[in-house]
Amino acid sequence: MNNICINANGKLLYSETPIIMGILNLTPDSFFDGGQYNNDAIILKHVEQMVNDGATIIDIGGMSSRPNAQEISVEAEINRVIPTLKKIRQAFPNIFISIDTYRSEVASVAIDEGIDIINDISAGNIDEQLIDVVAKSKLPYIIMHMQNTPSNMQDNPNYNDIVLDIMDFFNNKIIELRNKGIKDIILDVGFGFGKTIAQNYILLKHITKFNVFNCPILVGISRKSMLYKLLAIEPQDALNASTAAHMLALQNGASILRVHDVKAAKECIDIWNFYRQVD
Repeated sequence: MNNICINANGKLLYSETPIIMGILNLTPDSFFDGGQYNNDAIILKHVEQMVNDGATIIDIGGMSSRPNAQEISVEAEINRVIPTLKKIRQAFPNIFISIDTYRSEVASVAIDEGIDIINDISAGNIDEQLIDVVAKSKLPYIIMHMQNTPSNMQDNPNYNDIVLDIMDFFNNKIIELRNKGIKDIILDVGFGFGKTIAQNYILLKHITKFNVFNCPILVGISRKSMLYKLLAIEPQDALNASTAAHMLALQNGASILRVHDVKAAKECIDIWNFYRQVD
């Protein structure tokens, strides 16, 4: 699909080429950059760099969703993300900001502070009230497939047919969301969330099949274990692997790349975009 057209908080987000979502983890325990962005000056400088490097969306998360990550309270998550969200919105009034949360209370407060997109790794399956919050807000909703929960999702992931199973999941979920009046839906197949390394690559190979839903497809594979474990390296050394995987994702129909390294992802998109236009 590659192109994207959504109404985000009264602002039209339209692009005929894939766009970049820059990751801002405010967590001390994220698998790659946990604890790195821990004061306002560092955070704002990082956001500015991501925007200058080509990010269209900044995705703010306050609780790690890596396997076996520690769950924090709703209050702690709100206190971690909302003050930063306010500062980013003040400093960058025109950028698109998404909140990475599966909790309705966190999303509600973020909506009041001018968030544009809600990014939910659970697709409303952990906190059922979140879907109603999204419907009331009329904001775009990113729904991700995850088998089980972050605490046990990597305990022997099992599917009859991973592509068909996830397509069935999205089909049922989209019907539910449409019935609630949610119009702008973005799909994330959930690389690394309840999948083996091989299953992740099967999904990467068949992303194009999810175009049947006529929804933008977000791909989040930046520096993930499907890359660094396969190559027997560390996440810090997985930039080249991420770029290679991003190119495959673009070729297979990704509309949004959710990344740690915006400049490298933008170069990847620019090369892919030029390549597809030449005869």
